[in-house]
This record gives sequence, C-alpha cells and structure tokens, in this order.
Amino acid sequence: MRDHISERSRSMPVSGIRVIFEMAQKMKDVIRLEVGEPDFDTPKHIKEAAVKALDEGYTHYTSSAGLMELREAIAEKLKRENGISVDPESEVVVTVGASSAINLCLLTVVNPGEEVLIPDPGWPQYQGQIRLAGGVPVGYPTPEAMGFKPDFNALERKVTEKTKAMIINSPNNPTGAVLAKDDLEKLARVAERHDLIVISDEVYEKFLYEGSHVSFATLPGMEDRTLTVNGFSKTYAMTGWRLGYVAGREEFLSQIAKMNLHVNSCPPAMTQRAALAALQGSQKPVEEMFQEYKKRRDVIVKGLNEIKGVKCLNPGGAFYVFPNLSAYKRPSMELTKYLIEKARVATVPGVSFGEQGEGHLRLSYANSIENIVEALRRMSEALKKLS
Repeated sequence: MRDHISERSRSMPVSGIRVIFEMAQKMKDVIRLEVGEPDFDTPKHIKEAAVKALDEGYTHYTSSAGLMELREAIAEKLKRENGISVDPESEVVVTVGASSAINLCLLTVVNPGEEVLIPDPGWPQYQGQIRLAGGVPVGYPTPEAMGFKPDFNALERKVTEKTKAMIINSPNNPTGAVLAKDDLEKLARVAERHDLIVISDEVYEKFLYEGSHVSFATLPGMEDRTLTVNGFSKTYAMTGWRLGYVAGREEFLSQIAKMNLHVNSCPPAMTQRAALAALQGSQKPVEEMFQEYKKRRDVIVKGLNEIKGVKCLNPGGAFYVFPNLSAYKRPSMELTKYLIEKARVATVPGVSFGEQGEGHLRLSYANSIENIVEALRRMSEALKKLS
C-alpha cells in the first residue's frame, strides 16, 4: 500500500524531538529536558474563564478569524506592548496555535518551488511547514561564534531569484539568542533589498533576560511586509489549549482568514474566551514564571560549563540552552541517545534544528531546579565515561 501514500507525506522528515520524546515516554526515572513546554499549570483565572465560557454556551463555531472581542484585545496588546497598529476586524486572525499561524502564513504567501529563508539552527517545524506549502526551506547560518546571531554575508548569499520570504525568531528556539535592534535593522535591509515577506515568530517575547523586545513590524518600511506571529502557549503555559494569532496588513490577513476556514474551520470558542482572560487578567503569573526561568537558566548554564568538554553560551531569552559538546567527537543524535540510556536524561540532538546545530544539544529548563541539578549530575557522570 506504500504507493497509496503521498510523496509529500513520505518526504516529511521525522522530528528528532519526537524520536527522543517517544523514547522517554517508554522509560522510567527519566528527567525530561527535551520538551519545549512550560512545566507550570495554566493560571487559575484563565481556566476559570474557560469553564465559565462552557457554561455560557461558547461551544459553537466562531468566525474563521476568531471572536471579535479577542481580536480587539490582541490589537490592543500589540499597540500597547509592541507598537504595532492593526485593525482587529481585518488585520488579526486567531489560529489553532502559533504553529498553525505560521503554516497559514506560508500557505498564503508561498507558491510551489519558491524558497523561504529560515534560521539555522531553528525550530524544525519551519522546514516541514514550508514543504507542506510546496516551498523550499533554505537555512541561513546563525553561528555560535556570532552568539547564534545571523551571519549576514552568508545570508545574502542564500538569496536567489526564487526567494519569497524569510522567517525570523527572537528569542530563538533552540539557542535562546535574542536579536537586538541593529540585527533586526540589518535583516530589514535584506528584506527590502530583495522584496521579501517576513514572518516574525515572537512567541518567546515575554521571556527576555536582557534588553527589551523589538517587534520586526515596527522597523521603518517593514509594517507592510511583516506577518507577526504570537500565541498563548509559552507565555501563559497554555500549550494544550492550542491558540495563537497572526497580525499584518489586510491584503494578507483576508487570505489567511480564508485559509484558516479551510484548514481549521475556526479556533475553539471556549479556548478563545480563556485567551481573552489571559490578555485582560492579571499578568502576575507570567512575571512569576519568568523569574523562575531566570533562576533556572543561571543554574543550568553554570552547571553545564562545569562539565568537562561542554561549552554553553548564556541565552538571552526563551527557556532553552544549546551547549556545544563537539569535544566528544560524536554525532549529536548518538550523544542524545547515550544520555537518555546511560544518564536517564532526555535532551534533543542539535542536528534536529539544522546543519549548524550539529555538535550541540538542546536542553529545556522548563523543569524544576531540583531536577535540573540532578540531570547535570547524571550527565557529568555519564560523559566522564566518554572522555
């Protein structure tokens, strides 16, 4: 029956994150540092809003663009916090997670055979979603030697006559790197010079340890060519709720809303009411999560750098570290499997995030300090045997 499976499906790579996730699921006493998911519970007032929404009958279809009151709240948030002005009626679309928002952007913008520039290392789903849209993913290097910031000379060389769009992600998954305003301005010049659409993935904006977040759409000349993607999963510990959004010019958003209808019909009504409570309610839980992540970051970076053969840069945002273990002269997938089998610590091979990720591992510190300290101890003992 293999001939009945589409080439599209067969050509889609298996995520290295999923490989390790499935291994960890079947093992006991594994410290899970592979999953990019907050370990905190969704704040109480958000859950209560969902229950209330169910009681009030929010169990039916909504507009494919989302509930108007939520779109209005998103537009207010974008204006107040990001400096982005959009019309909630025509320039905001609520989606089933930020990943769906990116997918819809690509389906709307990319024609078959057109190329999309993505950060390398970068979130693996960018590649898969570009391929689903019929496009060709092209990684632009963000080397460790440059603090995981773009190599702009290499980026320019990646642009061809087929290049249609560019994805940027700051703070970055998997490196935690944050693009400063001057980095973004250089990317803006590339976009303008080559007439590129920019998809700005800003889902980790609230977890920024140094400096302040700059939204790409606020740079001169970028307002009309930028699609800003964000969501609720990371900020409000709502990964299972599956709600995100995209904002940009009506020319694009009207098409994205149409695509959303065909792909998802609409986002869940009760989840949208919970998201409204998230935006309009207390932000104290977000600040508390941020402060805890910051403590964990300091612990894990210090601990990793104390392990022989491991070098780890201090991430400026998100909740990941991307240590260099190339001194062990083993492929990152091999090292990852070794650590889960011998140390009972689940990590992600760096190669899963692109060619530039080889020699690294991604560790999520969305786990307790107690577990992080124990994971570091186990890793140190296991890695000694490879020295």
